[in-house]
Amino acid sequence: MIQPADTVLSYVIVGSGYRSQYFARVAKTYPDRFLAIFLCRTQSKADLIAAQTGIPATVSVEDCLRFGPDFAVIAVDRGHVADVAEEWVLRGYPVVTETPVGASSEQLERIRAWGERGARIVCCEQYPRQPILAAGLRQLALGTIGKPTSVYISLLHDYHAAGLIRQALRIPPEEPYTIRALTQPEPVAETDSRGGAILDGRRTQAERCTALISFASGKQAVYDFSPIQYRSYVRSRHLTVRGDRGEWSDTQILYLDRDNRPQRIALTAEIPEKYRCLDTQALRDRRRNWSAELAPDTVQDEFAIASLLLDMGEYLRGGPSPYPLDEAIADAEFWLRLSGME
Repeated sequence: MIQPADTVLSYVIVGSGYRSQYFARVAKTYPDRFLAIFLCRTQSKADLIAAQTGIPATVSVEDCLRFGPDFAVIAVDRGHVADVAEEWVLRGYPVVTETPVGASSEQLERIRAWGERGARIVCCEQYPRQPILAAGLRQLALGTIGKPTSVYISLLHDYHAAGLIRQALRIPPEEPYTIRALTQPEPVAETDSRGGAILDGRRTQAERCTALISFASGKQAVYDFSPIQYRSYVRSRHLTVRGDRGEWSDTQILYLDRDNRPQRIALTAEIPEKYRCLDTQALRDRRRNWSAELAPDTVQDEFAIASLLLDMGEYLRGGPSPYPLDEAIADAEFWLRLSGME
């Protein structure tokens, strides 16, 4: 039985793409908490990623096993996440997968079967852990807006949106639902990218999906998203959760107090005591310069991923999963249905 380290968690990062580097930055930012090594397909990729991140990289599985990882992080392309996760489960390791946990019904059934046999598989669904979104979810859990009944979400894509919808409406992953969706292109100027701002005025046809999700309990969600919203100066992102005594609207809570008087809470990105060991200057600067716009960013993303990896220590000692597998499978199934692949 593989046991976690007392204070430092070690992990293999399988993959060398853009998302894999988040897990490397977590290890570099919190060296007293995490150690990591990359497993790459080619030596050239291993040399490049090691130079870029300062994290050791290899093409040898044996080197990774000698490293003594507590778990494996599967950060390959989404079509192969389930297959690579299965390889590491067969080696006897817990795994943390990138989202989604599977890219087809067949893959999801295989992953579900492994979970039922006791494999420890955690999906790195980080958005509910981003400080501003976690603050809103805490208010919902406290009953501040009463019973949540509906969600409008134009914030995240596909499986990410599914998880946030369920948590906001407090709906179990097994609850049945129907989807009515329309996807069509819309012209929009490109203004930003991973490489920086775009200033030449170019336009693109961005796919936008609008869907109505009706749950068996009578609760509803409207999903309205185009991927260009992730990086755009002319397309914002929004979330509204309505309850019978108020609503969560982006970064504020409107509600009735016990005397039925209207009140307002401005959400702030507070760090729960459990995760204050992960606070950084960058995160403190982000909180000091907070704006009313709901815009989850890289700084919050890295903190959210770090908090999930930190919780892996408790999970490996018999505690709760940082993100239960049945929820991760439900997220992926929503994406397959929304995109017509199921």
